[in-house]
Amino acid sequence: MVEAAGCQMKVILFGASGMVGQGVLRECLRDPDVEEVLVVVRNRIRRQHAKLREILHEDFLDFSTIEARLAGYDACLFCLGVSSVGLDEARYREITYDITMAAAQVLARLNPAMTFIYVSGSGTDSSEQGRLMWARIKGKTENDLLKLPFKAAYMFRPAGVQPLHGIQSKTRWVNTLYRYARPVLGWLRRIAPGAMTTTEQLGRAMLKVAKHGYPQPVLESRDINAMS
Repeated sequence: MVEAAGCQMKVILFGASGMVGQGVLRECLRDPDVEEVLVVVRNRIRRQHAKLREILHEDFLDFSTIEARLAGYDACLFCLGVSSVGLDEARYREITYDITMAAAQVLARLNPAMTFIYVSGSGTDSSEQGRLMWARIKGKTENDLLKLPFKAAYMFRPAGVQPLHGIQSKTRWVNTLYRYARPVLGWLRRIAPGAMTTTEQLGRAMLKVAKHGYPQPVLESRDINAMS
């Protein structure tokens, strides 16, 4: 179902302290159609805004103690995730699949009219059979999210994501890389829209899809950039 333009909506955001999540939160707070954004975090994000609500929660595999506070929302923007570098398969699966599904299953039960948007990644393996561990696990996560009884679910698969507006990664070497590569990344976005997007474009596209839907459940970088 396509939402009417100008509708007010309440949004839940996971991963608000990460680089992508910071960008999505910024766009939520700037969007006049978002009347409230609830962030579920382990540590305070140290930001104040009239539309911003915060839940501090430690166990992201069990949301039973905060269920009552997760009802009544129109969209979930799920930006929580980590790189697979340095992680074994069990740990990466716990963070990428188990945590995501724990949250999504609760939200689907509490908010069946919700739109759920998951930030995945370019190269995700929908067959779940490929050689790359991270791509298989991302593929299973996507596939199982699409089976849940949400009004709609969408998988965003950005390739490279350039942080804007002072947003930084929590990983020092990533910030260093982005700082020195900034001129090249801007050029790359212009000539290869399928290879790069920005935190601003990603956030705006997620909100547009949450409000208006999209013809297909999986969006690659080129689709994301075309919407923002």
